[in-house]
Amino acid sequence: MPGTLRCAACLFSFVLIAGGQDLQTWLVQGSRALQAGNNAGAEDAFRHALAADPNSIEVLNDLAIALARQGKQAEAIVLYRRALKIEPANPTTRKNLAIAYFRSQRYADAWPLLKSLSADLSDFQVLDLAGLTLFALDRYPESASYLERANKQNPSDMATLDMLGKAYMRAGNYKGVTDVFARIMTVNPNSPEAHVMMGMAYDKMSRDDDARREFEAARNADPKFPGVHSGLGQVYWKEGKVELAAKEFQAELASYPNDPVSNCLLGEVLLKQNDPASALVHFQSATAANPGYKEAQFGLGKAELALNRPRAALTAMQRAIALDPDYVQAHYALGTALKRLGRPNEAKRELARAEQIQSNQRAVYTKKLKSDEHP
Repeated sequence: MPGTLRCAACLFSFVLIAGGQDLQTWLVQGSRALQAGNNAGAEDAFRHALAADPNSIEVLNDLAIALARQGKQAEAIVLYRRALKIEPANPTTRKNLAIAYFRSQRYADAWPLLKSLSADLSDFQVLDLAGLTLFALDRYPESASYLERANKQNPSDMATLDMLGKAYMRAGNYKGVTDVFARIMTVNPNSPEAHVMMGMAYDKMSRDDDARREFEAARNADPKFPGVHSGLGQVYWKEGKVELAAKEFQAELASYPNDPVSNCLLGEVLLKQNDPASALVHFQSATAANPGYKEAQFGLGKAELALNRPRAALTAMQRAIALDPDYVQAHYALGTALKRLGRPNEAKRELARAEQIQSNQRAVYTKKLKSDEHP
């Protein structure tokens, strides 16, 4: 009996050694496949490795990376979460999971992990992703704060500086935009990103001459940079230079056919030129690219009304109002559509609603004027 036990122990030791060798072989094969860009091959190797060692944090992470690189983010997330159950504080897994959430546009899930990880002030990627995540969550001042921290780690990273400027822009912090502009110009004096950024800031501040100058500088630096022609077209549109505006919007769309802003504003130009059929096509493109673009939904409704299609106009106006319940012009236009559809009582209610909104807005504006006069 003792002899039998001894032989069984020897066999068990042999299985462990063989298994260890197999696991190492699969790990090496998977790592080489990842490095070579053979993600499907890496997935296969790491699945074998995981079968040999189901609780390996390293294998779970490597397999998840191979899946993520194939666009299988949901499967990767499952594996990262499985790894965190085994070792909840593992920083590599937490970072990988945050990245997977971010790439899946699950920003609310990504943020708690990134917030915790960003305690390490030296990790540029984490700080940058935290800023981008907050930007996606419409938390612009906080986004700028994290992007500033990322910029300190990598002052010459243009993508971070560009997003930092946009965060300040969305937050209405034009001083911050100007400061970022200066930093970008130090890194790249001929940067179209910086000129477009400043053009947008000047446009928001109604400094049309300055905005035009910056957009023209951006156009000179790179005529195909996104937003160059659209921004210049918006300046011309505000100035009533309709033909010049149309040319700029068309130039933007020649490079970026799905640009919602250029499509929407070119639609407005075409409506002004009494061409609702052509305008309709551009409003449809704008709303397809960005269904939440209320001005494009409103423009679509106006084009449908001009084509005497009140039922289609009604649908578009209702979408615009769903996006902004206080959209006065959309309420008026909806009233017109309802009237044409033979629904006079509903039309009257919409017109009354529009007048009430205007009255409320005037009251708020008057109150603000008085407050400014007597702080």
